Amino acid sequence: MSIFSKKKEEGCCCEKSNVEVKNIKVLGLGCKSCHQMLENTQQAVKELNLNVEVEYITELEKIMAYGAMSMPGLVVNDKLVSVGKVLKCDEVKKYIG
Repeated sequence: MSIFSKKKEEGCCCEKSNVEVKNIKVLGLGCKSCHQMLENTQQAVKELNLNVEVEYITELEKIMAYGAMSMPGLVVNDKLVSVGKVLKCDEVKKYIG
């Protein structure tokens, strides 16, 4: 096996699924941490050249519907993927890239 075919095989088994990101939401109540999470998420979307708008949800009833008990939260394709931590831009990319 050549180096090139090995790299190709490694890429195939480790690639993320081809699930399209349809929506991204940041859940927060307006605090500094939540705003930082929103900015980091928007930057990640920009760097990945995704054509999706990041929605900022601040209404407690909507936040609770996702099951988030601490803020900030990150929702991708209507699934809560992170809660209670301000993700850095690169960390957000792992969830949406």
